[in-house]
Amino acid sequence: MILSMTGYGKAENNFNNKNISVEIRALNSKNSDIKIRIPNIYKEKELTIRKLLQHWLKRGKIDITINVEDLANRPSNQINLPVLNAYMNQLKHAYPDTDPTQLLVATLRLPDVLQPEKEELDETEWQNLKNTLHQAAEQLTQYRKDEGKSLEKDLRMRIDNIRKHLHKTNDLDSNRIEKIKQRLYDALQQIKQEADPNRFEQELIYYLEKFDINEEKVRLNNHLNYFEEQLNNSEETKGKKLGFIAQEMGREINTIGSKANDSQIQKEVVKMKDELEKIKEQVLNVL
Repeated sequence: MILSMTGYGKAENNFNNKNISVEIRALNSKNSDIKIRIPNIYKEKELTIRKLLQHWLKRGKIDITINVEDLANRPSNQINLPVLNAYMNQLKHAYPDTDPTQLLVATLRLPDVLQPEKEELDETEWQNLKNTLHQAAEQLTQYRKDEGKSLEKDLRMRIDNIRKHLHKTNDLDSNRIEKIKQRLYDALQQIKQEADPNRFEQELIYYLEKFDINEEKVRLNNHLNYFEEQLNNSEETKGKKLGFIAQEMGREINTIGSKANDSQIQKEVVKMKDELEKIKEQVLNVL
């Protein structure tokens, strides 16, 4: 089972005449990159929220938004009465003939008269927020699982395609050796030279060793098997490991191409490279 790195989750809960909503979006990233938009009342818990998200979501570019809506329509500001009275007394003394209502309107605009209400986060509300965060994270994880099924299906298809092309190179390889032998014989005949049998055998062994691709084919097949083993295991975070295996597959495919010296095998190598590039693109989205 694999998980996609992209996902979306949302959860809402009501607590103490408040509606708390959490939205989490995730995109692919090599590491954990968490950005949080959070109300001031929860600022003290920002570091804890980051740790929780990193634990639940592992890695990716995580964008989280937490909103709080006051369902009771309580005022967000409080009047600082001592400051208000002090301003009013000074204004009445300075402008004794002015309507007190006008003075009051003017006073409310002066500094420190209106102060934001200071809310304190109690433990019960924090637990409620944490539960809401967890619900959103679980929803995102389920999204990742659903996307991961499509990714896994595509990756398995690509691996099967590479294996089919590799089998074709096996069929072509036996004929390739005979072609190399024939080319050497033909070259000698063209220059009308008789070759020393022992020397010819030495040259033939040299070319066969130089163009031999059996080891590369065996290693590539092993990498394909190991890739599938990783798809089958229960480990959730395997994107980086799959990426490393894909790199090793690429090395073997490139070596087969450079040593093959055969146009038909080269065509199969190009097809394998094309499938591998698609695998690498998909692996970037695997958690």
